[in-house]
Amino acid sequence: MTKRILSYLAWLVVAILLGLFHMRIVLGPAPESDHTKFSLSSMVYEWALVQVGTIIGCIIAVIFILLDVVFLNNKLKGNSKSVLFKFLIISIIAVIVGVTHYVLEEVVNVI
Repeated sequence: MTKRILSYLAWLVVAILLGLFHMRIVLGPAPESDHTKFSLSSMVYEWALVQVGTIIGCIIAVIFILLDVVFLNNKLKGNSKSVLFKFLIISIIAVIVGVTHYVLEEVVNVI
């Protein structure tokens, strides 16, 4: 049981990193400031990157963990390439969530 919890904790970290990576792509490079590192535009950029990236990462993690508990654990028992396949699945989920976020934010203008 402890091994399973640690495994899901590792997948949660991977999902949050994928969420932060998505937000880095959406936001682009950090705004350049003439004054200091603590300018308002820099703080808003960092807040959006961390806050929204973490939320998107948690959404990716919840979808992946539910999919893993319901479907993947039974199918991948004893498979030597299960970690690679799970990483592929979590990457596909990240792309789907990222595209959905982009469509809702830019095209439909809901977010």
